[in-house]
Amino acid sequence: MRVISGTARGTRLVSLGSADIRPTLDRVKESFFNQVGPGLEGLAFLDLFAGSGSMGIEALSRGAETVVFVEPNLEAQRIIMQNLGKCKMTNDRWVLLKTTALAGLQTLKERGLDFDLVYADPPFADDLYEPTLLGLSPSGILRPDVMVVVEHFHKTVLQKNYDKLELYKDRRLGDSCLSFFRFEDSL
Repeated sequence: MRVISGTARGTRLVSLGSADIRPTLDRVKESFFNQVGPGLEGLAFLDLFAGSGSMGIEALSRGAETVVFVEPNLEAQRIIMQNLGKCKMTNDRWVLLKTTALAGLQTLKERGLDFDLVYADPPFADDLYEPTLLGLSPSGILRPDVMVVVEHFHKTVLQKNYDKLELYKDRRLGDSCLSFFRFEDSL
């Protein structure tokens, strides 16, 4: 697992090595960033279910203005901090929320933070897709032109709509699938 592009390009990241936490594969990460565009300058990025922090670190490396990592697992939090250090990323551009994704949504709202790009990669077996997307839609933390991308097992079928979030494309990559959502009004 490595940083693919940007200021930290080529840096090898530490992974958890736990069967409970599945890292996003480099080819999935590369496909995601190819879909959203090469540069993220000025964007606010939310990495829900951050795991090792690979997605948020890639966003920082590619120029995201800010990244919020949301991760409840203590070992994963330690790995995120270690990876940020390896990439020499100072904490003036990122925040680590040490909580669950759903509790994190409320914290983000209370702090007045909002996002252009959200990456949600819940554990495949935990069936958190619907509660996460239904929590995100009315949360008040999504900017009008937000893109919400969910990584899931290819056999898991997501709905076309979650409140005002509407599915507009899917990309299958091996056993994983990326589903892209936007607000209905922005399509």
